[in-house]
Amino acid sequence: MSFGIHVNEQPFDAEPRPGQCLRTYLREHGWFGVKKGCDAGDCGACTVHVDGEPVHSCLYPAVRAQGRSVTTVEGLATDGELHPVQQKFLDAQGFQCGFCTAGYLMTTAALDDEQLGDLPRAFKGNLCRCTGYRAIEDAVRGVKHVEAPCAGAAVGRNLPAPAGPQVVTGTARYTFDIDVPGLLHMKLLRSPHAHARITAVDTSAALRVPGVHLVLTHHDAPERHYSTARHEHPTEDPDDTLVLDDTVRFVGQRVAAVVADSEAAAEEGCRRVEVTYEVLPAVLDPEEAMRPGAPVVHAKDGAAARIARPLDNVVGESHGEIGSVEEGFAASDVVYEETFRTQRVQHASLETHGAVAWFERPQEGPERVVVRSSTQTPFLTRRALCALFDLPLEKVRVLAGRVGGGFGGKQEMIVEDIVVLAAMRLHRPVKLEYTRAEQFYGATTRHPFTVRVKAGARHDGTLTALQLRVVSNTGAYGNHGPAVMFHSVGESMAVYRAPHKKADAYAVYTHAVPAGAFRGYGLGQVVFAMESVMDELARLLAMDPLEFRERNIIGPGEAMISPGGEEEDLHIASYGLDQCLGIVRGAQAEPAGAAPEGWLVGEGSALSMIATGPPGGHIADARISLLPDGTLDLAVGTAEFGNGTTTVHRQIAAGELGSTVDRIAVRQSDTDVVKHDTGAFGSTGTVVAGKATLRASQALAETLLTFAAQHLGVRRDECHLAEDAVEHPSTRILLKELHAAAQSAGRELAADGHFGGTPRSVAFNAQWFRLAVDPGTGEIRILRSVHAADAGKVMNPMQCRGQVEGGIAQALGATLFENVRLNGRGEVTTAAFRQYRLPQYADIPRTEVHFMETVDTIGPLGAKSMSESPFNPVAPAFANALRDATGIRFTQLPLTRDRVWLALNEQARAQSARPGGQ
Repeated sequence: MSFGIHVNEQPFDAEPRPGQCLRTYLREHGWFGVKKGCDAGDCGACTVHVDGEPVHSCLYPAVRAQGRSVTTVEGLATDGELHPVQQKFLDAQGFQCGFCTAGYLMTTAALDDEQLGDLPRAFKGNLCRCTGYRAIEDAVRGVKHVEAPCAGAAVGRNLPAPAGPQVVTGTARYTFDIDVPGLLHMKLLRSPHAHARITAVDTSAALRVPGVHLVLTHHDAPERHYSTARHEHPTEDPDDTLVLDDTVRFVGQRVAAVVADSEAAAEEGCRRVEVTYEVLPAVLDPEEAMRPGAPVVHAKDGAAARIARPLDNVVGESHGEIGSVEEGFAASDVVYEETFRTQRVQHASLETHGAVAWFERPQEGPERVVVRSSTQTPFLTRRALCALFDLPLEKVRVLAGRVGGGFGGKQEMIVEDIVVLAAMRLHRPVKLEYTRAEQFYGATTRHPFTVRVKAGARHDGTLTALQLRVVSNTGAYGNHGPAVMFHSVGESMAVYRAPHKKADAYAVYTHAVPAGAFRGYGLGQVVFAMESVMDELARLLAMDPLEFRERNIIGPGEAMISPGGEEEDLHIASYGLDQCLGIVRGAQAEPAGAAPEGWLVGEGSALSMIATGPPGGHIADARISLLPDGTLDLAVGTAEFGNGTTTVHRQIAAGELGSTVDRIAVRQSDTDVVKHDTGAFGSTGTVVAGKATLRASQALAETLLTFAAQHLGVRRDECHLAEDAVEHPSTRILLKELHAAAQSAGRELAADGHFGGTPRSVAFNAQWFRLAVDPGTGEIRILRSVHAADAGKVMNPMQCRGQVEGGIAQALGATLFENVRLNGRGEVTTAAFRQYRLPQYADIPRTEVHFMETVDTIGPLGAKSMSESPFNPVAPAFANALRDATGIRFTQLPLTRDRVWLALNEQARAQSARPGGQ
């Protein structure tokens, strides 16, 4: 009897492999809407229906589907009509990157009325890292947010993401949603030691495994050092990394790569590689790493590798003083000093790191290697690969499909190099896809920080001095370490006026999993400390914390001064911080919500400022062309991973060209489409790439009007653009006719736009919480959450609100429970979602998001960035509310329930030990 299964009403007879799960079986047969997110039934991205019942297909044996009917997201629609749930998710735009959306659709489609009444329970098996869940709830409830397109009136409206129909039908193509003939699979052997020298490697047994084609070790890799970090200027980062190294510096570092016909054969090959190690002393604490005699992580030429002090394990440092903090503290009436600590946090994007490399021969030019990667930086990755392998730019093409979440974690080159090396050796397509566990011990994390803050003020509430000592644990490799460290002490100090400021900051190597770029880029860690101290100073002065901030914040037009030095291209090009604090004051004045009897209630706020792009320039090019049918083709380099740039770029172009967004097709995140794009990081998708799109659109509008006037024999200033034509009071010409006329004249109707990312503006945010705390258990409930965001001209309110809500949700995870833990050997012990607690639907409250009324003089059409900044004030606002409720200043994240309970019990014991129990 042959194996039989119906998938979306289509019969299949192919036998599953022994032990194969239903998810891989479905994907191998082309049903790419079924996603891989965790391999453990924790995230729900692989949810399908088996005989109408939702199951996590990564846990469901494919053999059990014999004789059953399986429905994937591609099969929800019938007779060309979307399923009602699919339509609801479109109407509410209940997604951002969309990687989790198929799972939510399949779960929702199976809910009965009772289950719909208890969504926190219904969605226990589904995770979303992007949206903050409010958009998903709105979708399920049938709330419609999208507006219909209108010619020329695009900016400022709730227009839908262009890929929305593909996301809800499962046809949007992410990194691995392609069929590459002859594909080989790579698996990595990783180090069991935090620090060791490889003295011998025997690959003979691995090469005898049936199906194994290649085993790569440090003997096969280039000897050129580089940084995995991707920045426009590579000199910002230390060159301390090799593709494969004979010295390993953290548990999980790659030691060898095995390439085989299947993942199973590659895994078996990894098990059979024999490695002999000379184990070396390791250091895990950054303070210990800076002490004399500590094990040296990178004994390199510091100048050549751009490492500040290699023998002291200091990869980067910053020291500066404005005025004299000693004099400032002497003049203070109150001084507060405390040390704060933040933990490692994983990006936890549901699409893991990975890449596929193959060879193609274009119509013109030589054969080249093509790399399809889950990356935020295709152009910088191409440049790094060319430098690493001595290839000209035309020999490498890098592109990204739709990217399933990034948050800074994919501003790295940690898979593409080894994949390209294997593809070049074999001249065959090669794929490497990280497992969820590898994301924890083989990718990067948020930098753990230790921040010592000392601040002084006079009785009238005027700050006199601010002093910071910051130690950042960058782990075994420096990648973003210096840049994150420099950024952390910038805007966090510049947002407050004080005549005396001093900062000493260190980015320190340890033998731990490397840290990298993460939403907020160091500001969140220091803002947690700074804003906590501002509250404590206000308490010492018996002053309202909000009033204290209002007296000391930077004002419009003022210079932003921090001890690291003034950045000449950074300006307050629009100012909404006063409005942000006004929103907080209004929230404070409103009646408090009910809390359970006996619970402690408190409220707290915090603010933050962030530059709308990285220093030193961030380049974007765009090109927009008129097509033969009268529609428009927009080519931009920036990647789409839920940041919404594709939507905004179409809105900008439509507004400038008098068109509707549905008449503009976007090609993006491909080194073939435009000259250059630094990448989608640093909140630059709107303010940098958007400005390039604006300039290209303005140039094309002028080109179209000028050519049409010449062709029609009318005055240029009497012509205007309409949805599908150029119109004049006496005549009109359709755009498709204009294209034909231009073609006959040997002209191309297209235009380019460029922006170099400077000058830059700043964005402001403020967060306010009201909390209730159970003193008996340490449980915390958020009674109300309010966020004020100064985003300048909001290009798409629905989408921008989603960015804010997603940032708040991610920040709440870091505030409350997320923590990448290492044991004494440096091994990550939280390498699965079941050990690493991510925020679920039930954990995240609906935050009231308010946008300020400002128009920026630098950003495109008055816009500012808003993807990173909402993260930064959340933890301190929460900690300040917790302090207000309990009287305890918590100085270490995360604020877990057990940590709160222990502190409350210690407080109670201390009070009972005092005379009279007071």
